[in-house]
Parts: sequence; C-alpha cells; structure tokens
Amino acid sequence: MRLNDPAVSPIAENPGKLEPQWFALRVKSRYEKAVAAIVRNKGFEDFLPVHRRQRQWSDRVRSVELPLFPGYVFCRLHPHRRLALLTIPGVVHFVGTAKGPTPIEDAEIAAIQKAVRSGAATEPWPYLSVGERVRIKDGPLTGLQGILAGTSKQQRLIVSVAILQRSVAVAIEGHWAVPLYGTSAAACPAGS
Repeated sequence: MRLNDPAVSPIAENPGKLEPQWFALRVKSRYEKAVAAIVRNKGFEDFLPVHRRQRQWSDRVRSVELPLFPGYVFCRLHPHRRLALLTIPGVVHFVGTAKGPTPIEDAEIAAIQKAVRSGAATEPWPYLSVGERVRIKDGPLTGLQGILAGTSKQQRLIVSVAILQRSVAVAIEGHWAVPLYGTSAAACPAGS
C-alpha cells in the first residue's frame, strides 16, 4: 500500500488541514492548570487564560489566579494526534460533535490572547449572542472586535469562543470603541 492511500492515511482525507488547529479540552473542575502543564510537557501548544480575583477567607483576603474559562484548556494540534491528550488525568473529552472535535477559529483564540496580554482587567462574562458589535480604534486593544457591554461608568468589550458558548470581558475606555455597522440588525442605525 502507498503511504498516501486514503485507506491508510487520515491526512489524505483532508489534505487542506495539515496545519495544527485550536481545540478546547473539557477538563474536571480545578484540573485546568495541571492539564495545561501536561499538555505543554507532551509537546503541544496550550493556552489557559486566567484572571485575578480577590478571595475572602475568615482570617485574610488573598488575590488568586482563576481560569477565564473554568473547566476548559485550549490546545493547538493536528486532530489525528488527539489520543495523547485524552489520556491525561483530568481530561474529560474534546469539545465537538459525535463526528469528532470541532476546531476553534484562530481569530477567536487570538482575540482572547490579545485581551489577556493587554494587561487590562479581564473577567469571565456570560455569553452574549445579541448586542452591538464594535471594533477598538484606540488603546492597547486596537483592532480587536467584540460586543460592547457595560454602563456609562465602566464599559467592557466582550470577546467570545462560540463553540463553548463562553465569553471574556475586558475593561475598555468608552471612546476606544467604534460600531461595526452591518454585522447585526441591532447594531444598524435606522435608515442605513
């Protein structure tokens, strides 16, 4: 048999997808950091976005680092190499369908990475499927797109990972955002 025979090589079935893709691993509660470390040690690219939160104990207040997407670790790999990650203690499954794991858009991961690297305050946020889509025109998040949320005192840009139906909020200055008209009916002014 030839190596590129479709019966032998899963890559031959989908020759356009030879590049690694981002996937979400569903992990047991509080296993996120351990799983991310093992993913990295196995030679895969991992991404575990975190935020800081104040926690109150009876005798002290402490700043702790928590996952922005509790129960999930992102990893970049070729889909046919996923078995090595499914054997990690604490990993439940890849997020996807019955046919297999579903890749996450590179742009969604890049947006979360940019938000985390900006140094602006980030926090988990409920997933929003409706709202005004905006693009950031100024500040450390220039070029980032998402959904504008918040009040007149504090505004946030919501960036989402659709497959997980989870979002992250990053604090922004209100004047940084400009609307993206034509991306949703709610975002279009009357008469346009």
